[in-house]
Amino acid sequence: MQDRPKKPKNNRLSLGVIAGITIAALAIGGGASWLAYRTLTALKTPSEPTVTQSEPTTAPPDQSLVQEEGAQVYWLADSGGRLKLLPTKVAVQKSASEQERLETAFKELLAGPKKSSETTAIPEGTKLLDLTVEKDGVHLNLSQEFTTGGGSASMMGRLGQIVYTATSVDPNTQVWIDVEGKPLELLGEGEGLMVEQPMTRKIFETDFEL
Repeated sequence: MQDRPKKPKNNRLSLGVIAGITIAALAIGGGASWLAYRTLTALKTPSEPTVTQSEPTTAPPDQSLVQEEGAQVYWLADSGGRLKLLPTKVAVQKSASEQERLETAFKELLAGPKKSSETTAIPEGTKLLDLTVEKDGVHLNLSQEFTTGGGSASMMGRLGQIVYTATSVDPNTQVWIDVEGKPLELLGEGEGLMVEQPMTRKIFETDFEL
């Protein structure tokens, strides 16, 4: 009996298999394309900005003003039935000269105290007519009101306020006091206070007692 001839092997896939593979490939390719499209869309679409509430800011203090380098105003305060000179710092511009500092201090001094614990013996209406800082000291020119009213304690108190305020930048400087352009020699009428020119803190402490 003769053997039947063997059919040659077919290396080709059937049409059904090919169609199945093609459909699967298209499905996979389509899913990959959709995923890529969504990714690109997300990258191109800007996200909405996040709104945050900013904390309220407080304006910084004026750094152009400084108290530590400024002049001082001297008020009077009651100390056990006696008066004492009470220094208070004055805020001035950092770049201010000695004369500008003293002018600011005298402006506050002649305007009068703002606290109930402070008082002044300088008569109301007293004006600073001129102030200059020269090589020999501080020169002041006050209005006539400075010499009016009050007893000896008031006279000594106001003189001390003027001398100590004028020497608050340089405690060792001399003070020349004029009233209406004339050197102050006698403060008050009758038995007033003899005022030495120039006046200094040391002379005031030696000649007068508050």
